[in-house]
Amino acid sequence: MTSGRLIYLMGPSGAGKDSVLQAASVPLAARDCRIVQRVITRSAEARGESAHSVSIEAFAEMERNGAFAMSWRANGLHYGIPREIDDWLRAGHDVLVNGSRKYLAEARRRYPQLIAVLLRVEPEILRQRLLKRGRETLPEIEARLARNAHFADGLPGPLFELDNSVSLDVTVGRLLDLLDPPDAEAG
Repeated sequence: MTSGRLIYLMGPSGAGKDSVLQAASVPLAARDCRIVQRVITRSAEARGESAHSVSIEAFAEMERNGAFAMSWRANGLHYGIPREIDDWLRAGHDVLVNGSRKYLAEARRRYPQLIAVLLRVEPEILRQRLLKRGRETLPEIEARLARNAHFADGLPGPLFELDNSVSLDVTVGRLLDLLDPPDAEAG
């Protein structure tokens, strides 16, 4: 049985990862690709990605009990990728996860065939998205933009870059093209 591919999507806050995942969910499902819902220690009422929200205590217990294939801490939160992805990969399903750049090296160690996808967006477009989202003050947004200018620095390659400064349909189309296997009959 052929094993599936782990697609590891990363990008700065506001780059549109959640929008891309939502817009790509139907065409990815049609290609037998599972999109993983992360477990996060954030209130279920908090705006943001569709995730399974748990308390820090519940997360720690899940982690101790081996519920996660991958887990990390970032931005004051705990993130976990459910262990069932290993079963899906072994069964030949492709699996797309919303990953962390700081965890990429460990994820590559655990999944050597991982496909790393870096979602980028032009700084001015990102500024407008962050302002519209309304989670941060203007100084916080400017500080985030300054950090994001170096988001990819030091990331272990190879990385596939996906520009989300364009329309969501174009970005999703490019993601699907990236995940299509090369045409065996071409050249």
